[in-house]
Amino acid sequence: MFFASDNAGPAHPQVMQALMDANQGYAMPYGSDPIMNDVRARLREIFEAPEAAVYLVATGTAANSLALATLGQPWQTVFCSPVAHIHEDECNAPEFYSGGAKLTLVGDSDKITAEALRGAILAEETRGVHGPQRGPVSITNVTERGRVYTCAEIAALSAIAKEHGLPVHLDGARFANALVALGCTAAEMTWKAGVDAVSFGGTKNGLPGVEAVIFFDPAKAWEFELRRKRGAHLFSKHRYLSAQMLAFLTDNLWLHSAKRANANAARLTDGLKAMPTASFLHEPQANMVFANLPRASHKRLHEAGAAYYIWSGSLEGDDPSEPLAARLVCDWSIGHDQIDQFLKIAAG
Repeated sequence: MFFASDNAGPAHPQVMQALMDANQGYAMPYGSDPIMNDVRARLREIFEAPEAAVYLVATGTAANSLALATLGQPWQTVFCSPVAHIHEDECNAPEFYSGGAKLTLVGDSDKITAEALRGAILAEETRGVHGPQRGPVSITNVTERGRVYTCAEIAALSAIAKEHGLPVHLDGARFANALVALGCTAAEMTWKAGVDAVSFGGTKNGLPGVEAVIFFDPAKAWEFELRRKRGAHLFSKHRYLSAQMLAFLTDNLWLHSAKRANANAARLTDGLKAMPTASFLHEPQANMVFANLPRASHKRLHEAGAAYYIWSGSLEGDDPSEPLAARLVCDWSIGHDQIDQFLKIAAG
């Protein structure tokens, strides 16, 4: 019963086989391996962007930080949600890799609204040389609270950014989960909606460790290559990144895995909705569920070995009926038996 994170799930067997297949003989290093040519071609096809610049790194933090550093300048600020991964979970890496650009937090939720973004942008560049200049806008889909921006919402935010000449970055650590939830194409969720660069996640969706960074304007390509090398994220044995990503993209494994993860979360959601003691912080939309359960339910689950995060409140307390919020994340590999066991114990 492991619902702590989709980071913690196993790598897909097809991906592991691809790594074994790639581990034969010799291949040119630093991204010059022939597998990378196939990865680049496949991602350009998926995104309907034949001129896109495509690169691989090993972590989401590297993907986000290097992309934002390439899109912005040290004297600028990046506009993002107050719960964005780049703000809460990357140890100031975006600031570090950009050479000092700050983050401006927009609104008070996981989803940035058009009104809040416009206000935040207008509030900057009011102090001339003394204050930060306006820089990239970064949004996350799926958000850190499990909600999904629609293509129209992304387009509305991008339009405001473009009014002020600002680029838009999409943190797509759970890109595939958002895509299948919306039922749209990769192009519709990115450049057709005004996104300039995307971090295309794989680690949370069945890969041992690789993320793609895609720039729809290839003019940024050389700068990114320099920043990746200078930031120590250019792999010598790059073919092992390429092999993972190509297996991920072959026969739409990336979409199939995301569909399974989302379906697992839907099964968990349906089971929780059947419990009178359960409630939701908001309607689950992808593969993350934020739900309230009584303290007594949480204690039974933890005693039975269930792994997940208590989001608010504490297991320690006298009132067994007090609701405590939990974050429950499903990956592609969780079996129905684990979900059903969790629900049975939670219900008591």
